[in-house]
Amino acid sequence: MSTTGERQPRGVRRLMHRARPPKLHPMRQARVLVAAVALSTAAPVGIGTAAEQATRPPWTKNCTALNKKYPHGVGRAGARDKTSGDPVTNFRRSTHLYNIAMRWNKGLDRDKDGIACEKA
Repeated sequence: MSTTGERQPRGVRRLMHRARPPKLHPMRQARVLVAAVALSTAAPVGIGTAAEQATRPPWTKNCTALNKKYPHGVGRAGARDKTSGDPVTNFRRSTHLYNIAMRWNKGLDRDKDGIACEKA
């Protein structure tokens, strides 16, 4: 309030009585600081480090490499081969392996039927 007894505008009163943000406990404050520093010094997303590239399964490089390990291809559990001839039915049925292969090389399943590198 002013000294003359006049009331201040409504918005000014709100600003004067606005609550301060709560203070963090010192241990929590330290954890927040460590997390902020870790995030600011982390490698940018999308740039693979040498360690990440080393964990890539070698059979995901291309269809030749995949067919050496899985001769008839790898497919999702309920996948069916899209073809006009005899469909491939003896591929390795594993949604987990299929997802790993697609994560590293989406070109392995060109016809998008849920079976990567299918071979009769």
